[in-house]
Amino acid sequence: MWSDEAALDAAARRLDSWESSIVERAAQAKALSAQVQQLTGTARSPDLMVEVTVDSAGMLVDLRLDERTRHRPAADTARQILETTRAACSDLLRQMTEATTCALGDDDPTAAALVDSYRRRLDPGPDASNARR
Repeated sequence: MWSDEAALDAAARRLDSWESSIVERAAQAKALSAQVQQLTGTARSPDLMVEVTVDSAGMLVDLRLDERTRHRPAADTARQILETTRAACSDLLRQMTEATTCALGDDDPTAAALVDSYRRRLDPGPDASNARR
């Protein structure tokens, strides 16, 4: 089947290299997955009356309201909670992007797909910049 030993050796080396790269990519993916699962995003409103933390899926896991919110209209507090939650999701997306590009590289198509998936899910929106991270 193979015309010479050199061609057989070269093919075996290519297969070994390919297998090693697959094993390495799997280890990178596992490490990145564990790291991303531990991420949380946090943001505070500009007046520091609302603080929000979201988990790695963008779900609200902590909400802290300053006592001063009792003296404000509920609609204002609700708006501020939503804006600050979007800012926390934006913070999470920033951290996730950083972790992904650090693990896989800036030009990696898998990294770009993962970041794009998170961006679509979290969709921080234009109001996220109104709250401090």
